[in-house]
Formats: sequence, structure tokens, C-alpha cells
Amino acid sequence: MEQEGRKVGRFEDGTEEVIGAFIEVHRTLGPGLLESAYEACLCAELSLRGLRFARQRSLPVDYKGLHLDCGYRLDIVVDDRILIELKTVERLLPIHEAQVVTYLRLARLPVGLLVNFNVIVLKTALRRLTPEHPSSFRSSDLPVPTKSPVDGGGAGGA
Repeated sequence: MEQEGRKVGRFEDGTEEVIGAFIEVHRTLGPGLLESAYEACLCAELSLRGLRFARQRSLPVDYKGLHLDCGYRLDIVVDDRILIELKTVERLLPIHEAQVVTYLRLARLPVGLLVNFNVIVLKTALRRLTPEHPSSFRSSDLPVPTKSPVDGGGAGGA
């Protein structure tokens, strides 16, 4: 099925090829390994597919005009335009999506793929995100105290 010469449901930013690499790695390995194993195998798969990538690229934080090295690393960046953030967790949470969106903004990249390899069906644990992704991420369901315990208010106050 095509729409104006393009296939419907396809991305023109290269993420489709990367998603294919995710599927191949997951199909071959299955769930249950460490993140580092999936990262190494995904890099091998990207190489086999002829895709250019950087692994564990440094991500400085720009704060008020200062370029600060805070130790952040991008798991994989494909063709200097696609961020890949790998997880091996029980389930993806909104904070994982928020992390990718923040990384995209700091790295000035147009698109990111968040993938959790610790699942039976990979398509349920894959997110395609952009820097303009909705900012509706909840960081917590816990109430925020109005005063800190040090000030005598909030939790644990006398």
C-alpha cells in the first residue's frame, strides 16, 4: 500500500533499518541478557548492515553557556542522526522516554529509538521519540512536600 509514491507506515529518517537490526538481535538472542551483550550484538548487526555508528559517545551538558562533562554517554548514535538508547528492564517507564528526549535535545539529534530487549515481544518495548515529544512525562506519583524536613515541614517533620 502506497501513498503519493511512499509506503505508508515507513520512516524516511533511517530508523526503519535500525529497527530491523533490533528485531534480528532480539530474534537471535531472546530476552534475559545484560544490556552490554545486546549493545555489542547490535553494533555487530549494524556493521553487517553497513550502517555507520558511534558507540558510547560522550554527551556534555550545556548549562548557562558552559560545556560540562558530567559523564553521560549515548549508547549508540547511527549516522550522526539516530540516537539508540538500550534497556534491559522489566518494563519501560515514562522516565526512560524523558531521558531519551533530554538526550536528543542536548545532542541536537532529530530522532531517538528507545528499546527494551528484556521482553518476549519486541514491538511492545520499542519507542520512536523526537525532541518535540510531548512533555507529559510524570516523574513520580508521589506528592511533593511544600516544605523540606529541615524546615520543619513535609515528611518526618515534628
